[in-house]
Amino acid sequence: MSTPDKKVLWWGRSDVDYSRNRIVRQLFTSLGWEIIYFSPRLSLLGDFEAYLRRLPLVDLVWLPCFRQRDVRAACRWANKRKVPLVFDPLISAYDKQVWERDKFSEDSKQANKLLKWERSLFQSVDYLVADTELHAKFYAEKMQIDTAKIGVLPVGAEESLFMLYDDVGLNKPLHILFYGSYIALQGPEIIAEAIQLYDGPNVEWYLIGDGPLRKKVQQTLQGLDCVHFIDWVPYVDLATKIAQADICLGVFGPTEKTQRVIPNKVYQAIACGRPVITSESDAYPLRLREQNNSGLFFVPANDAAALANKIAELAEQPELVLLSRKNARHSYQQYFSNAVLKASLLSILRQVDHL
Repeated sequence: MSTPDKKVLWWGRSDVDYSRNRIVRQLFTSLGWEIIYFSPRLSLLGDFEAYLRRLPLVDLVWLPCFRQRDVRAACRWANKRKVPLVFDPLISAYDKQVWERDKFSEDSKQANKLLKWERSLFQSVDYLVADTELHAKFYAEKMQIDTAKIGVLPVGAEESLFMLYDDVGLNKPLHILFYGSYIALQGPEIIAEAIQLYDGPNVEWYLIGDGPLRKKVQQTLQGLDCVHFIDWVPYVDLATKIAQADICLGVFGPTEKTQRVIPNKVYQAIACGRPVITSESDAYPLRLREQNNSGLFFVPANDAAALANKIAELAEQPELVLLSRKNARHSYQQYFSNAVLKASLLSILRQVDHL
């Protein structure tokens, strides 16, 4: 499956160590591609800097996630060199500002301006990468992109960090883990309400991270000794925290974006063999959603009572929680492993070759 002597130009002022970028870089390397990095000093003038630096001949330009600002210059350079350009945005700026943050109303001038700007960017690249089928559908419909120019590459997990841990007994009481940046998409207020509503066997709640909604959550749960707030832990230590948990929590927010994504935390938890409770979403493969016990337990989004009930149900069935560990890891290997991602990237590269 390797592609020897191929070179990809990694273009953009990106964080190459962000988890999505690290995984994509590892995939390129596993396919035999050489990665050449170019981080322009000024995004809008990146093509001029590229000419001055006499970048080498490459077979592909890859724009990593969040780099909408690099698109124009990269397109000019790639078009002149007759090299295909692939963009992996991961998120839409329009989606984030309008539907996630509610910064602009959908019918406002600001929202229409933002949509027009981002739509023109997405339409200017040769190929667009989405992380789920629903994100691909969003790009096709909202950004008006030809579906033949969109491919899906799941986010996955870094398997050198997030791996199956030695099977140990359950904690007594059970440990429930959430980690995140406390944004609306994740639904931390829903988790806080579920903790208040929870009526089941004793559990301990561990909430790792920080962000805009943490203070509100802490105020809601003030005085509960079973709830433990922990500041950010180093990325390399997350897997250990997951392994120490019995059940991990995904996302529960009311935003439309919640329904289109599979968050990093879900991939990472099931890679470590820990069951996850998260919102129902068509973003997950249909066969996975239809399984009786896949290691993933789905509840309606924005429904604290349903979340509280699901945790109580699992807490009363420790044997099911233990069984879910193996099933979670199996689901990861079947749908989201690096081997699956490698095949997906190879398929994308072949499609780009035939454009």
